Amino acid sequence: MSDRSNLYADAFLTLISAEGNGNEIIDELFRVSRTIEGNDELRQALTEATIPVERRQQIIEDLLGGRAFPLTTSLVSLVVATGRVRELPSVVDRLLDLQAARGEKVVAQVRSAVALSDEQKSRLASALAKSTGKQVEVVVIVDPAVLGGLVTQIGDTVIDGSVRQRLSQLRESF
Repeated sequence: MSDRSNLYADAFLTLISAEGNGNEIIDELFRVSRTIEGNDELRQALTEATIPVERRQQIIEDLLGGRAFPLTTSLVSLVVATGRVRELPSVVDRLLDLQAARGEKVVAQVRSAVALSDEQKSRLASALAKSTGKQVEVVVIVDPAVLGGLVTQIGDTVIDGSVRQRLSQLRESF
């Protein structure tokens, strides 16, 4: 991870901490960074030097305006303006680490075929807290490729309880 990513993450955390709804903003930043990372056309449009910065920022405003917290939109717009869109995932990963360290929490990135309700996230966080011995912040990524079940990553540990994994194991057993 670059020093620049660390600087951005530190600055973002300072701004987010002042907001009061930091968990939601960090969750939005996580989802936006993964969306940009996974969409070649969008990433190309946001990094194309021949497209004026104002137009690239307008793309962010069109995508997030009214759907995300204003600070989320502003932070992503800042990253676009400074030409650091490709670094956004590493900035957000560092931001999650910093947030977890401040609160003695670990962050669980959970991929699910469908969105999880607040109650489901809470139950999952409780179960993961019991197994890790730490407070767990759950960040959900909706990924239809999972088919069903969950794929959970906490640090370097991956717990794959997805239907896709079970089908793969079944295929191997035949």
